Amino acid sequence: MQIELRPVQGNEADKLLHLSTQYMQSLYPAESNHLVDYEELYADNAIFIGAYLGDKAVGCVAVMFYQHDCEYGEIKRLFVLPEHRDLRLGRDLMAAIEKAAIDAGKQVMRLETGIHQPASIHLYKRLGYVERGPYGDYGEDPLSIFMEKSLLG
Repeated sequence: MQIELRPVQGNEADKLLHLSTQYMQSLYPAESNHLVDYEELYADNAIFIGAYLGDKAVGCVAVMFYQHDCEYGEIKRLFVLPEHRDLRLGRDLMAAIEKAAIDAGKQVMRLETGIHQPASIHLYKRLGYVERGPYGDYGEDPLSIFMEKSLLG
């Protein structure tokens, strides 16, 4: 079983995004869901990568680039189909998106995740992300955890 990581084209990841949205809506109220619209993942300030098993997208992640207090990339929409989570695709997708951010000249990655996602929190901590306060346009939210990682090594 060969997994290929590559940029998402067209609507290849729409099913994943729909499932991700449903999952997040089952965990958090609307005011605590900070999902970006599908179209934003294809904007000039974003890179959207999928994990493919043959021609089927089984995982995805995006990075969006912002300038607020410093220039950084923000992880968005990391999601892997439940039946493929034992393949460590989350780790592989994160490595690919961090490399894409480094190639784009970024030095810092940030993310917002929720308190009801222990597997995600564990993954991010294992990858070197540390907790921090809200950033950008985020406000305090007791259901959110904000994290950051320096890409400088």
